[in-house]
Amino acid sequence: MKFELGKKRYNDYPTFFKTLFEERVQKLSIDGGFTCPNRDGSKGVGGCSFCNNESFNPDYCRAVRGITEQIDEGIRFFARKYKGQRYLAYFQAYSNTYAPLDVLKLRYEEALAHPMISGLVIGTRPDVVSEEVLDYLEELARRYYVCVEYGVESVNDTVLRQVNRGHDFAVAEQAIRATAGRGITIGAHLIFGLPGESRESMLEGAIRLCELPIQVLKLHQLQIVKGTRLAEQYLENPALFRLYTLDEYLDFVVEVIERIRSDVYLERFVNQSPPEYLIAPQWGIKNFEFTAKLDKRLEELDTWQGRLKDKS
Repeated sequence: MKFELGKKRYNDYPTFFKTLFEERVQKLSIDGGFTCPNRDGSKGVGGCSFCNNESFNPDYCRAVRGITEQIDEGIRFFARKYKGQRYLAYFQAYSNTYAPLDVLKLRYEEALAHPMISGLVIGTRPDVVSEEVLDYLEELARRYYVCVEYGVESVNDTVLRQVNRGHDFAVAEQAIRATAGRGITIGAHLIFGLPGESRESMLEGAIRLCELPIQVLKLHQLQIVKGTRLAEQYLENPALFRLYTLDEYLDFVVEVIERIRSDVYLERFVNQSPPEYLIAPQWGIKNFEFTAKLDKRLEELDTWQGRLKDKS
């Protein structure tokens, strides 16, 4: 990867959007009223042990409101900060391909009918995406921007079982490959610090995931959030968990960046749950603040995305 003086030392998400859209584009979180197969009993109950959707759903994003109403409310929220932008409907809560195709069509197309919406970002699990759904999304992608964002979380099958994920990494790999070549942007999400996963396993996992045909990678640190099974386990025995300090995590993210494909766009590095939900780690840092620290650390080390890719 080549970079110019004053430019990022990695492929950042805003740059990706600038290659696609003439104006500024903002993601608007939408709750489509979906659930998950490891919540409704088809694969399990209770959901993933780390997950509490209430901890990341914006106040305007509630399924009790219709999709159009959520979009209108989200636009009012963001219009205070930015003028003259367009929006992507981000179906974020739970698994947003987990419904019959006719239901998916109704909800996606209601969002796309809004005059300020330019496309869809669909967060989902890799085990609830069928060929039928992908065929439909491929057709939509000929007219709109469409991104499917897969929650992979880890490539370590033992760790996935421990957090009640309900699928293994082979399922994620199969879904990503089935989505490729359809004109659909493919995003993937990893959590660093899940119980039982070593630093080496996480690093190897990020490299392995980025060898698949993804375009966008989202990362964040493990957070112990109230209302989850993981919180219960942490309070029972915190010694079982290896929670990174901010500096340790920063150094680890640098290692990941150095070793992954140089053309993957990095959307996010950290997440900060609201204080009323967050138990640990208490970093008190927002994404843009972490990004500033990361930019500085990469410059200090004179390193960049993909520099050590073939030396891992």
